[in-house]
Amino acid sequence: MEEENDTELLQRFRRDRRILLNFILSGSLIKKVVMPPGAVSLDDVDLDQVSVDFVLNCARKGGLLELSEAIRDYHDSTLFPHMSNAGSTDEFFLATNPELSGSPPRRLPPLVPVATPLPNLATLSTSESVDTEPFEEPSSLSKSMSLNSTQQQELTVDDIEDFDDFDDLDEVDNRRYSRRVLNDASDLVLGLPSFATGVGDDDLRETAYEILLAAAGASGGLIVPSKDKKKEKKSILMRKLGRSKSENVMTQSQHLSGLVSLLETMRVQMEISEAMDVRTRLGLLNAMVGKVGKRMDTILIPLELLCCISRTEFSDKKSYIKWQKRQLNMLEEGLINYPAVGFGESGRKANELRVLLAKIEESESFPPPAAELQRTECLKSLREIANPLAERPARGDLTGEVCHWADGYHLNVKLYEKLLLSVFDVLDEGKLTEEVEEILELLKSTWRILGITETIHYTCYAWVLFRQFVITGEQRILQYVIEQLKKIPLKEQRGPQERMHLKSLHSRVEIEKGFQELTFLQSFLLPISKWADKQLGDYHLSYAEGSAMMESTVAVAMLVRRLLLEEPETAMEYATISDTEQIEFYVTSSIKNAFTRVNCFLLEKETILGC
Repeated sequence: MEEENDTELLQRFRRDRRILLNFILSGSLIKKVVMPPGAVSLDDVDLDQVSVDFVLNCARKGGLLELSEAIRDYHDSTLFPHMSNAGSTDEFFLATNPELSGSPPRRLPPLVPVATPLPNLATLSTSESVDTEPFEEPSSLSKSMSLNSTQQQELTVDDIEDFDDFDDLDEVDNRRYSRRVLNDASDLVLGLPSFATGVGDDDLRETAYEILLAAAGASGGLIVPSKDKKKEKKSILMRKLGRSKSENVMTQSQHLSGLVSLLETMRVQMEISEAMDVRTRLGLLNAMVGKVGKRMDTILIPLELLCCISRTEFSDKKSYIKWQKRQLNMLEEGLINYPAVGFGESGRKANELRVLLAKIEESESFPPPAAELQRTECLKSLREIANPLAERPARGDLTGEVCHWADGYHLNVKLYEKLLLSVFDVLDEGKLTEEVEEILELLKSTWRILGITETIHYTCYAWVLFRQFVITGEQRILQYVIEQLKKIPLKEQRGPQERMHLKSLHSRVEIEKGFQELTFLQSFLLPISKWADKQLGDYHLSYAEGSAMMESTVAVAMLVRRLLLEEPETAMEYATISDTEQIEFYVTSSIKNAFTRVNCFLLEKETILGC
């Protein structure tokens, strides 16, 4: 759990760092930005390798920023240990091997003279004289610096030259800036196995957006924006910090309407670069050439993108290899590791697929002519094997109606989770964006590709909302969770086809005592149930008296309990205790925990007084 938490923090740090650099470089803080060799725009630059300190210094001086120098400064700084610049501390770095440096000196270090503070000139009488010499403060110091200041100074707006439109800075007084303290939700994890290929959150997010574009293309809403499209950018620093996500989208796409505008909103919400957006749109449109009568949402998306997007469309080889690796991993996870329909030939085709995927990845190490030849041949063979596997009928549909490359349950729900996360405001994690209803309606177009049903949607959405509530502590989100849980149909309310489909969804997760088989609802609802039981089992500590959040948590616990009672694996466990008995258990458990804490406190107090 601790490693997962560290990974989430690292990913959040890298994402925030990229947002900060992109904001500074695309605004008016820097006069001119010179791209490194081979880069045309910021989308072609790896911002993870750009020194933030170098960029901020250029912004303060108002000079020219050469990104190649910023990248060089970043790599140079990695050669030295990280310094906190916090003054004298107990931490230090050794430049030599202490074992080879001999014994430490035996004499005591010299005493540090105590600095006597200068007398306050305002308190001196007229009879007292102070010998002073005229002192002129260097003009090179900025307004925010002081020679005698002991406090660490930060870069302010006054330090940045060429900052336009100062009249608009009055808006700062009318805005309230706050950054939420996010809670740790590392112990709230879905009951799903991890991906064998090491697919990460960024990989899932980018693939989910590609699926969204394909679903939009099936309804004719996929167009490629013109390259010379100009965006309206605000030059005021405080306006950029104070705007909401919806304002950002509207200023950039106010001339768009309908589906096109909504896709632009989703692109910004999911943090997809324009270069990737245009590249994917062109790839999907090219994939449909010659496929008369075939819908865009019935193609094998990763395979078609591999065939239609070439190396020349990327700024560097590293980006292309990373993109290709993601597509190959998605094919392996969707068709081999967690397929919707099992293999009927003892896994022979699965082995052939793995060999072809490995050869495509291996081809990048060959010289250009040989690499392209092997890649083309492997993609042709891959298409012959993968397409029949993806087009196998499942859930009663006909061959060709649905492409089952991503609906192997584990992969599809993780992809759908990334799509659902776009309903939250990026600048305020505890709020839903204004376009939430339009976004949810748009996501329905992906159900065909991902094999999502009404029950799966409401369950996934309730999970996404609940986890966001735990992270932000926002009570309004908990109310949305209750609404979604109430919408999850009971077993008798589901159609026979959906009941059969849900019955086939199982996952096998590793636990302390071995492995555990979980149904779909158990994978999503058991973590919620355990979290609620833990909070309510000690509600004297978790909630204040008369807390409305406690009432909502009880409602969530009872709704989840009702749904889990219909699962055969948990029915025996939950059926032995009625709802009333469960509430009584919460009361008894919380009183016992509160009494234990009071008793421990009194014992510690007696021990201290006895000493």
